[in-house]
Amino acid sequence: MSIFSRTGSFLKEVVAELKKVRWPNRKELVNYTIAVLLAVTFLALFMFVVDFGISELIGLILKK
Repeated sequence: MSIFSRTGSFLKEVVAELKKVRWPNRKELVNYTIAVLLAVTFLALFMFVVDFGISELIGLILKK
């Protein structure tokens, strides 16, 4: 088998697999996007609070 026939076979398999994919509809996509944005916002705020707390704690320890 040459590289060209293997590449063609691979691309045919890719197309066949993509036809099996169930893509989300608009409502699902909006819900998933909102869920991701809320999770990222929550985690960012959580990390900010933890980082700030650790920084303050280290600051208090080093001032002594």
